[in-house]
Amino acid sequence: MSPDPRTLPVRTWRPSGWAVGATTGAMVVLSAWTLVGERSSPGSHAAPLALDIAVGLAAVALVPALFRRPVPAAVAVAVLAALAPTATPASTAATYVVGRSRRLATAVVVAVVGSAAHVVSGLWRPVHGLALGWWVVLVLAAHAALLAVGALAQARSALLAGLTERARTAEADRDRHVAEAVAAERTRIAREMHDVLAHRLSLLATYAGALEYRPDASPERLAQAAGVVRSGVHQALEELRDVVGVLRDDPGDGVPPPSPDLDQLDGLVREARAAGGHVDVVVDLDGDPPGMLGRTVYRLVQEGLTNARKHAPAEPVRVRVTGRPGAGVEVTVTNPLRPVRADVPGSGTGLVGLTERVRIVGGRLEHGPDSAEFRLSAWLPWPP
Repeated sequence: MSPDPRTLPVRTWRPSGWAVGATTGAMVVLSAWTLVGERSSPGSHAAPLALDIAVGLAAVALVPALFRRPVPAAVAVAVLAALAPTATPASTAATYVVGRSRRLATAVVVAVVGSAAHVVSGLWRPVHGLALGWWVVLVLAAHAALLAVGALAQARSALLAGLTERARTAEADRDRHVAEAVAAERTRIAREMHDVLAHRLSLLATYAGALEYRPDASPERLAQAAGVVRSGVHQALEELRDVVGVLRDDPGDGVPPPSPDLDQLDGLVREARAAGGHVDVVVDLDGDPPGMLGRTVYRLVQEGLTNARKHAPAEPVRVRVTGRPGAGVEVTVTNPLRPVRADVPGSGTGLVGLTERVRIVGGRLEHGPDSAEFRLSAWLPWPP
């Protein structure tokens, strides 16, 4: 929908220097032509030649001022037009300039002043062969036409300026939306990297800790632990490559695999137990949660196990996942609070990203110390 020109602001009209010069030159030619025509017609003796020349020169001198201060210059030229016809070209041009550069109400007043000046000129220096009534009609028609053309040009310029501004605003909005989308995508990628790698690296830290603190273990156990570390590093690199795949410039290079869902929960628990953790899991679901819901449940359990392994290693972890359609899904991960030093550093962003995940699906998340244990509890809606 195009903007209404009546609602657009009046913009200052600043013609170029050559346009002002060309207009001034044209007024010189037209004033001279008017002087010759006036002097060659009967009744030219009504006014001295010096007056016509002086008024014409003064009117031409005011032409450049029309483009800087249109209203006062137009009024001054109109007064000169009442004294001599040689100011008529400049006066009529002033009507157009004011209509082009000022609001319509102001331009109408200036046009009325200019028309009145020409009527006065026709009274004391009538045009030979033209009745006064017809002279008034011609004057009013000419000023009305010049006023309309100037106002139309102003409205067109304002419309183009408004459309340009709207296009610039739309482009700025588009750039802002793109920047917001890029920021959101970066946040999503960072969350994916945390969810995928934090769990895997915490397992590696657990096995590496066993190698460090149990140097007296049998060679078979040490070799097994070293093999698990090597395999875990390989898997971590594969998962990192999958996550960073979303940053590729060419989408045709490959599509990252979908995020794990509830079907892979057993494998997640087996990894935690294989690392020496004591994990008690109860899953009581009446059906299979849909994709987004299942992936969120998986991430909740994964984050709970990862945090327990970081901050309470070797402590038992209880996982409860219950729910049914219409009632929602409840996920609870708890582990005892013990003053045990964790060797795995935490970024502190895991629970923040998890809270955003839960919020997106319309659920709620609570986490923190509860009596003598740390509890991560979430409720997720499950449509019937």
